[in-house]
Amino acid sequence: MERMSQAMEKVRMLVGIEVEDDRQLQQQEDEESTFAFMDDFNRHCTLTTQQRLYGFAICLVAGLTCTLMSMLVFFNPIKFGIAFTFGNLLSLGSTGFLIGPKRQVNMMLDPVRIYATALYLASILLALLCALYVHNKLLTLLAIILEFGALIWYSMSYIPFARAMISKIMVACFDTEF
Repeated sequence: MERMSQAMEKVRMLVGIEVEDDRQLQQQEDEESTFAFMDDFNRHCTLTTQQRLYGFAICLVAGLTCTLMSMLVFFNPIKFGIAFTFGNLLSLGSTGFLIGPKRQVNMMLDPVRIYATALYLASILLALLCALYVHNKLLTLLAIILEFGALIWYSMSYIPFARAMISKIMVACFDTEF
């Protein structure tokens, strides 16, 4: 049977019939395989509305608790950086329960907020790197300040015209002439 299909494919190639269709099908399959992981993940992780709300609430409360508890160790920037960053990751992951992981990733990679997302995720990695590997308190504190600013900028990307308004306010406040 396999020989028959190979022979038919050779005939198609010689005659030129359906060769383009086969290539188009292969391209479509390649494109679909890139999203296959997320589709499989969404298909196997079907949650009821109540389960989604519970997951959202638990992750959000845990994230806010970690973020607020990090204030207790504020004067130890390494512990503060770890707790603050872990709280931010939990809070960010909580919205995945509401809208689903695929939609959240698509929204994060939307052209409107791709730079804000990249800056936020890079600042999270930088804060963890400074806290866990470098063990420098000053660098960790600077990374946390950057992370907090990136979090605000990322959050404002979900509110229409909020980033433009903040930019205008900042220019108006700091545009002084001596």
